[in-house]
Amino acid sequence: MKLGFIGLGNMGLPMAKNLLAAGHELTVWNRTQAKAAPLRDKGARVAGTPAEAARGAEAVFTMLSDDHAVEEAVFGSEGLHSGLGKGAVHVSSSTISVALSERLTEAHASAGQGYVSAPVFGRPDAAEAKQLWVVAAGAKAEVERCRPLLEALGRGLTVLGERASAANVVKLSGNFLIASMMEALGEAFALTRKSGVEPKVFLEVFQSVFARSPIFERYAQLIAAEKYSPAGFTMRLGLKDVGLALDAGRAAEVPMPLASLLRDSFLSGVAQGHGDLDWSALGALVAERAGLKRGSS
Repeated sequence: MKLGFIGLGNMGLPMAKNLLAAGHELTVWNRTQAKAAPLRDKGARVAGTPAEAARGAEAVFTMLSDDHAVEEAVFGSEGLHSGLGKGAVHVSSSTISVALSERLTEAHASAGQGYVSAPVFGRPDAAEAKQLWVVAAGAKAEVERCRPLLEALGRGLTVLGERASAANVVKLSGNFLIASMMEALGEAFALTRKSGVEPKVFLEVFQSVFARSPIFERYAQLIAAEKYSPAGFTMRLGLKDVGLALDAGRAAEVPMPLASLLRDSFLSGVAQGHGDLDWSALGALVAERAGLKRGSS
């Protein structure tokens, strides 16, 4: 297929590489054009604007950091909305708000364009290894048309129905679960450390007794080693996602007290200058609250 891809950050670049490797024709756009060089070397065309990346494409992916970046790329001057042809599909893999997803659904439908929400679970190394899990929702015909593209990105795909924003609810709920897990891990490691148990010993217990998910185990390793840089997913983005989950909960009248606690924890980390650390640095905040210093037992 002839594709556009907008957003070549830590996640977008490996995803675009995998689409290119699957034999698709790719035109890419990124605000910092130098990031497109690895794809240009592999045969991708580099566009000057999002509209240019969308022009003539059968489907255009966006993988951007937040609502503002997506709105700029879609609705801004020379945005993809103005370049996408009738019948072509916008595939949004960004973690965005439910409200923006619904706005995108309406805007694309009004222009005779398709819209599929397809956020992904996994860190940059998972994207590189084609181990993402994709959750997708949208009109059935459009999701099925994009299925080969979505399957080229990872190890599995869950289709959630025809309401596109359902995929965003699931993505936000999943990220809330991961954030909750990291808060719990941080508290457990802080408690054992302050009680004289070496982190590597508690990690061994955790791996033997509790670890079933590679996500759970990976974050336990990061917290045990106090290795929060380089970030696979930043604390600043964690604050954004938990905030979006709270917005979704408020709209659905679902109380989420732990989400409120996590938002405040992430906000505290960002306020202390840790916004660009990995979001597992929640463990460091918990340790600090417990009076522990980095690298101490």
